[in-house]
Amino acid sequence: MVLHAGERGADDRPGGSNPLHAVTSPALAATYTPPRSRLNDETLPADTALQVVRDELMLDGNARLNLATFVTTWMEPQARELIADCADKNMIDKDEYPQTAELERRCVSILADLWHAPDPAAVMGCSTTGSSEACMLAGMALKRRWSKLGRTGRPNLVMGANVQVCWEKFCEYWEVEPRLVPMDGDRFHLTAEEAVARCDENTIGVVAILGSTFDGSYEPVAGIAAALDRLQSERGWDIPVHVDGASGAMIAPFLDADLEWDFRLRRVASINTSGHKYGLVYPGVGWVLWRDRDALPSELVFNVNYLGGDMPTFALNFSRPGAQVVAQYYNFVRLGREGFRIVQQACRDVATRLAGRIAELGPFELLTRGDQLPVFAFTTRDDVTGFDVFDVSRRLRERGWLVPAYTFPENRTDLAVLRIVCRNGFTHDLADLLVEDLKRVLPELAEQDRPQHKPATSTAFHH
Repeated sequence: MVLHAGERGADDRPGGSNPLHAVTSPALAATYTPPRSRLNDETLPADTALQVVRDELMLDGNARLNLATFVTTWMEPQARELIADCADKNMIDKDEYPQTAELERRCVSILADLWHAPDPAAVMGCSTTGSSEACMLAGMALKRRWSKLGRTGRPNLVMGANVQVCWEKFCEYWEVEPRLVPMDGDRFHLTAEEAVARCDENTIGVVAILGSTFDGSYEPVAGIAAALDRLQSERGWDIPVHVDGASGAMIAPFLDADLEWDFRLRRVASINTSGHKYGLVYPGVGWVLWRDRDALPSELVFNVNYLGGDMPTFALNFSRPGAQVVAQYYNFVRLGREGFRIVQQACRDVATRLAGRIAELGPFELLTRGDQLPVFAFTTRDDVTGFDVFDVSRRLRERGWLVPAYTFPENRTDLAVLRIVCRNGFTHDLADLLVEDLKRVLPELAEQDRPQHKPATSTAFHH
């Protein structure tokens, strides 16, 4: 979770509550000040409290115009009804809410089928609060599997420098050496050759990303698995692959059916995805699956009975809402294979068309085109010296667009890009409006003699 520091002292400036609130609540002053660092003494009527909080939330950006986030920002009214119906259900209490637990089980089985598990009945899996927790659980299973081999060195995990920060957290929290493959030149993600070169007998696994957050590209999972097969035949090291499919594991099954990246590869031990990304559910729900019981050591699974029944659990959290799990099942019922294919293809079509139009504007150069994840990154051309990607991001924000600008990781920090995530609900019409706003700001930016951003505050990157 994000850590927040408390403010020093209360802000005693008058609040902006509508004076009409005092008509319905005579005891309430029109200059009510919302609590900022300590609770106020008085209570408020529910409608007034709602208005006070809602007024402040107007300062947030428009979620539909947020092209930085991968997270779902629109669901159907019927799905929102189901979420409201289940807001009070605790996902961990499977004895009290057995049908919610059954819907979770069905979702795991559906994902096992989508990801070509050789024996869906043997798959182990669960819902999580998101891909970060799912990755932590997968990493724990990799480490425990390695420790049972009796090795005595320091465990390490091989992955590209483009991994989501949760993997670096995992390594720090669970004392695993992160062996990050740096970017180099035009290589922006992990390759088979670079992965194998960093493996040894203490490697607990290799993380392959199906859809890099930096540029939307797929890593070559099959090539990495094949290289590890060869390494095992030469050195005897049986090193599993975990596929971080936070985004791509809900894209590839519907749009890239012939791409082998999942449990069709014997080397793939586990896969995670975010239900709240291209699973089309509001945050927060994720999923993690292991191909069989051997991939998930049994000692990591706990059984508790103090909520009633005898409940196996493997999680970093305990209590959490069941509403998003129900919403995930709603999407599976509502869309089916064909519906998901239509939605994801529409996202990819918007991304590729928008990338092409931006490339035609002149000042920009594409790194990716949105033809894997519906996500693409672009930068300013070498001959553009009066402005940079941070200037573009700031000017677009004036029109409500949230388009992140950021530098790439170590070894390519010289490369700064803009990235656009095309999600369900971001239409061709909205994409056209974005292009028109780009056209509107470019002449003004071209009049600058140098970029205007401040280096210390120049990064605006969101996974």
